[in-house]
Amino acid sequence: MKRILKFLILGVISLVFIGTIVFLYRKSQAAPVVFQVDSPAKMTIIKKTVATGKVIPRREIEVKSQVSGVVEKLYVTAGQTVKKGAIIARISLRPNMLNVSSAEAQVAAARINLRNQAADMERYKKLLETKVISESQFNQYVTNYDLQKQAVASSEDTLLLLKTGATKDSANVSNMIPATIDGTVLDVPNKEGSFILESSTFQSGTSVATLADMNDMIFEGLVDESEVGKLKQGMELILNVGALEGKPFKATLEYIAPKGVTDQGTIKFTIRAAVTLDKDLFLRSNYSANADIVLDKRENALAINEGNLIIEDKKNFVEVETAPQQFEKREIKTGISDGINIEVLSGLKPDEKIKHR
Repeated sequence: MKRILKFLILGVISLVFIGTIVFLYRKSQAAPVVFQVDSPAKMTIIKKTVATGKVIPRREIEVKSQVSGVVEKLYVTAGQTVKKGAIIARISLRPNMLNVSSAEAQVAAARINLRNQAADMERYKKLLETKVISESQFNQYVTNYDLQKQAVASSEDTLLLLKTGATKDSANVSNMIPATIDGTVLDVPNKEGSFILESSTFQSGTSVATLADMNDMIFEGLVDESEVGKLKQGMELILNVGALEGKPFKATLEYIAPKGVTDQGTIKFTIRAAVTLDKDLFLRSNYSANADIVLDKRENALAINEGNLIIEDKKNFVEVETAPQQFEKREIKTGISDGINIEVLSGLKPDEKIKHR
């Protein structure tokens, strides 16, 4: 019995040994590795950089009042289109009572002086008729009388201006706020009943409305200092507006700032580009946008996937297939790259194949 058990154990060990030998033999006879190959292709390669920024109107202004008071009536709302000279708002004046009282006193004093001048004029006329005074002396009294009439009119206008915002003979009313340009009302920050301050040499005043010409839009963005040296006025930009995804706009670079600004620890330069508008799409002010700036472009260029390059000692190589699954390492000269494909200037023919890496 022990002898039979011994033979069984030896048989199992032999089977395991033979199975291992067979497995290793089959593994050594596995199919060889087959390398994939790529072919160079003719294509258009565009080298570009990206600027982040926003789309804004070229002309955006704040309309302000020349008088202080309360917004009595608004004639426009945000989004409305207005013409230059159209009335935006009417201001109810709140004059300084001290100034009004002073103006009223000046009117009273001027009228008193005018009455005295009028009485004197009657006496001077009689003296002229009796030849007591000469005509030249009388003309001087007439001039003084006319000047006093003008003083009365001026003081009355001053009082009327303080109370109503306009003079008797003025065609413009200072408490009626007109639009200063043709455009669209972007914002009306102060509602009816709000108190506003006048614009003067001492203060900018309260904004009544913000107007902009929405038919003349520009892109304003920032470009990294490493790329700004490659930019030139007149370059074409492709704007990708976040709110209008998939609907790019064309723009033309027209300004590059001579001085950089610090943005998140790096130096960047402001650029501006004129946007070519699409009549079917409405660009709103302050839309965020990214601008693809074309730095260089090659059409019908021989190119390969940049991932197939072997870079050694600042030189570029590829493995060219000389026979099926046989490759040789060859140096090539390259041109511009778009980050995926790279231009081949020399060292590789269109009908040759290279190892895919």
